[in-house]
Amino acid sequence: MKTSVSYKIFSVFNYTLLSLMVILCALPLWHILMISLSAPGPAAANEVGLWPIGFMIDNYTYALSQQGLVQPFLTSVQRLLLGVTLNMLMVIMAAYPLSKESSAFPGKTAYSWIFIFVMLFNGGLIPNYMLIKDLGMIDTIWALVLPGAVSVFYMIIMLNFFRQLPKELEEAAFIDGASHIRTLISIYLPLSIPSIATLTLFASVGHWNSWFDGLIYMRDPNRYPLTTYMQSLLSQLQRMTSSRDAERLAFTSRRGLMMCYIVITLLPIMCMYPFLQKYVKSGLVLGSVKG
Repeated sequence: MKTSVSYKIFSVFNYTLLSLMVILCALPLWHILMISLSAPGPAAANEVGLWPIGFMIDNYTYALSQQGLVQPFLTSVQRLLLGVTLNMLMVIMAAYPLSKESSAFPGKTAYSWIFIFVMLFNGGLIPNYMLIKDLGMIDTIWALVLPGAVSVFYMIIMLNFFRQLPKELEEAAFIDGASHIRTLISIYLPLSIPSIATLTLFASVGHWNSWFDGLIYMRDPNRYPLTTYMQSLLSQLQRMTSSRDAERLAFTSRRGLMMCYIVITLLPIMCMYPFLQKYVKSGLVLGSVKG
């Protein structure tokens, strides 16, 4: 009886604490959305709280009517598809051999330390830019996806998940004449869907939110990814001085437009999360239980 009461008390405390954390995380996003849906005056005067004042969608009408928004969005989608595909391909191909015992893969320790070294140390911004320039990748989508194609952090997570899979499955496949590639495709990958889905979500968020590399490697603003383009718009909003800018602010507000741009940037990746959420719970405890 005492144990049951203690468990109920813990459950109530746990759910209360988690609910408060969810509210603390969601409130800033909700506040941003409300500002973007409010009239120019209250938004500019910082009077908007948890509900819009003078509800209007003029900020979104104006933002979505800009022709320059289409190409950055397509660039971000292209980066997302190419970047995540390359990330997962490289991570899986590197994690599979490194998950084997040293007797099955001589030199595994040396390769592992090389990966860890490059994760901790890099050449820096200027050498990276010079390398991308010398390879002729400036103003191309490859400058955004190739430098980060191999994520050692993701590889370590996938490696630990591969290690927890029962070795008897691999041995049975080898007895039946399967090769390593066949074993990886037919056994390891189907059993690793939770980890793959979790890392896919992490990689997607990373590629979608990255803006600095687009600013560095893309000389043509029309080739910016969406987040870089939005960042440039935010910078322009902060220095509006022309008569055309004043005319624009007659039916919108600088602060409302800024919040609107933030919402537009966040929305696509937020829509992606529900489809992968069911795998995240099991994927986040990778390697915690030895199979």
